[in-house]
Amino acid sequence: MTGHSDHFDEMHGADGSIRSAYTQYGQWFDEQDPAALRRKHGEAESNFRKTGITFNVYGDDEAEERLIPFDMVPRIISASEWRRLTRGIEQRVSALNAFMHDLYHRQEIIRAGRLPERLLRDNAAWLANMVGFTPPGGVYTHIVGIDLVRTGPDEFYVLEDNARTPSGVSYMLENRETMMRMFPELFLRAPIETVSNYPRRLAKSLAACAPPKTDGDPVVAVLTPGIYNSAYFEHAFLADQMGAELVEGSDLRVIDGRVAMRTTRGFQPVDVIYRRVDDEFLDPLTFNPDSVLGVPGIMDVYRDGGITIANAPGTGVADDKAIYSFMPEIVEFYTGEKPLLPNVETHRCADKETLQYVLDNLAELVVKEVHGSGGYGMLIGPTSSKKELEDFRKKLTAHPENYIAQPTLSLSTCPILTKQGLAPRHVDLRPFVLVSPDKIEITPGGLTRVALKKGSLVVNSSQGGGTKDTWVLKD
Repeated sequence: MTGHSDHFDEMHGADGSIRSAYTQYGQWFDEQDPAALRRKHGEAESNFRKTGITFNVYGDDEAEERLIPFDMVPRIISASEWRRLTRGIEQRVSALNAFMHDLYHRQEIIRAGRLPERLLRDNAAWLANMVGFTPPGGVYTHIVGIDLVRTGPDEFYVLEDNARTPSGVSYMLENRETMMRMFPELFLRAPIETVSNYPRRLAKSLAACAPPKTDGDPVVAVLTPGIYNSAYFEHAFLADQMGAELVEGSDLRVIDGRVAMRTTRGFQPVDVIYRRVDDEFLDPLTFNPDSVLGVPGIMDVYRDGGITIANAPGTGVADDKAIYSFMPEIVEFYTGEKPLLPNVETHRCADKETLQYVLDNLAELVVKEVHGSGGYGMLIGPTSSKKELEDFRKKLTAHPENYIAQPTLSLSTCPILTKQGLAPRHVDLRPFVLVSPDKIEITPGGLTRVALKKGSLVVNSSQGGGTKDTWVLKD
């Protein structure tokens, strides 16, 4: 891996020239009055405050609600770059779905010796009561967020897969709306793919996964844990934009073998539930008996073909970082092709020799908990103190199977607007993918998260990151 000083800048070439995707934007930017731009930036921030978009993109419980800063310099991806990404994402997502089906049926991949059985045995997200059951339309992962990082002109890597309940899509939509309101003239200059039809496409995609017992047009509802959840804003926003009902567990009950929701006209059957509630709280009769967030008996209705749950219970297996390290094998096993989008090189600490390598090179590596999320419980070697390295060394030696390690990537940068003008900051990208029985749709763009601190590689909102609008240019 190259050092951080020579990271790839997405807007500027090494000689300061503007890359072709940014030509139109660069010309426009040079014509602007810097003071006016900063004023508009302030307006955008206060606008976000007024709308009340203050949740954590990653739903980190540890982080209090806060406004996620918005940066007005868009991230721009060319049509040909996007085509390549799209092919890689489609391949990966169809492999993930086939993998889920296999894990809950014949487990061919384990029989073939391509995946160690212990990865399932030790995985809390694997649900025994999904065994032998196929969700409506054969879809497990209805909505997927694939996190990508870039290290060069043609080098994109998958950092992680979010197959449970990827969040942040309301940011993608709000960021675009804000940009169109602030700089309508920009959208006349550059032909930019639209993202605003995402809620409509989501509603259609979910309806296409309706269960066998649906009568007439499928009724879709969004199940939220309620107003205290960090992503509640997004749940309400999406339900509203989709024209779906926003419901909590207490609004639902099982009546005559169907899940029904309370309405002004009594209880009405629901066909598809887009749930933003974790597996263990879905059904107190099957999982956590103390849960008040779910619906008693919903799993029986599900197995009986009376409801579609999106995403399917048990898909969290795919979010595991130990499983992630096998994704190249998984893609090849189910698609018969080499992965178009590579993983970040991953060292599995459960392996004795690998563990020794990781311990010897701890100061250069990023170490992550296998079941962790949101940037907690991880070690960034190059920025850690001697004491932090020592403490982590003990954790690793005690429970090596709980960790994977990766090289510190030289993430690409995009400019943000600072008082001094444009300054490069590291970014990642989460495209949102919709899966229905007959197609995989990827919204052109996604959520770009940006590390606002100079030199920082941490883009997590809970750790002080921001977001920007992501443009995919039309041909």
